[in-house]
Amino acid sequence: TIACPICDTMYQVDDEVAARDTRCIRCGHRLTFGKSGAIVRVVGLAMTSTILMGLAMFLPFLNLSSGGRTVSSSLVEVVGGFADGLMVPLAYAVLGFILVLPLTRFLLLIFALGPVAAARPAYPGAALALRWAVLLKPWAMAEIFMIGVAVALVKLSGLATIGMGSAFWVLSAVVLITAYQETFMCRHTLWTELNTARR
Repeated sequence: TIACPICDTMYQVDDEVAARDTRCIRCGHRLTFGKSGAIVRVVGLAMTSTILMGLAMFLPFLNLSSGGRTVSSSLVEVVGGFADGLMVPLAYAVLGFILVLPLTRFLLLIFALGPVAAARPAYPGAALALRWAVLLKPWAMAEIFMIGVAVALVKLSGLATIGMGSAFWVLSAVVLITAYQETFMCRHTLWTELNTARR
């Protein structure tokens, strides 16, 4: 059963219909994307995000200039700067929610759906990987981190000259790509195609 997120019309959709591109009869909203429209795009965007996330971890994230001195910090260096005394839990939280969990989720999607997108049998454990990728979605908080950075930039703007490093823009791209990827995350289609590939 699928409910249209726009007009709440309910549909009974079997596996054959879910494998095609379907739209709501009442409002025209796209309900399923079909294998070519969902699986391939989800995997492709997950691979893109994985590469960008790897770059964002080590490229300069912010440049702070004050008194003629400029300091650049990467995300890894920022996390390392917190790893002392009472700030250790915060360092692990930043590392987990901002870097590790989003990257893990992308890798799980690639592992679970990559063979399906290539028209090959799914790997053993693909269903478990997809289930974990869905469960981790609310905990991958790169976009929340970017909002926090924006607030911090406003607070610090009077104390120093702040420049965004390349990692800032790369991570911003990851957030946008992830949001775009979610538009193709039709769970009915993903699970239908995965179950078919496992047979």
